[in-house]
Amino acid sequence: MRILAVDRLTLFGLFSVTAMLVCYAMEKRSPWFVLGFAVACGLGSIYGFLQGAWPFGLIEAIWAIVAVRRWSTVRALTSSPSEEGPTRRSHPGSDR
Repeated sequence: MRILAVDRLTLFGLFSVTAMLVCYAMEKRSPWFVLGFAVACGLGSIYGFLQGAWPFGLIEAIWAIVAVRRWSTVRALTSSPSEEGPTRRSHPGSDR
């Protein structure tokens, strides 16, 4: 029986790419997933440089910067009050 040997660097790369995929898929749910995507891209960049694939590391670093800027924009849009003023929340079960 052969045991699959995986080093820590490979596990780190697997984690960062998996986190990237999950956060990208969940971006519509919350701006925090956009930030999570940016962090995961940063981790992917570190992985690329550590394993010697500097073009991958460079592109992932650029993606991280783009994602942080996108998070900043999305967060500003979702946290600013609407032009119509504050919304009135109705109580559960009411018809308002």
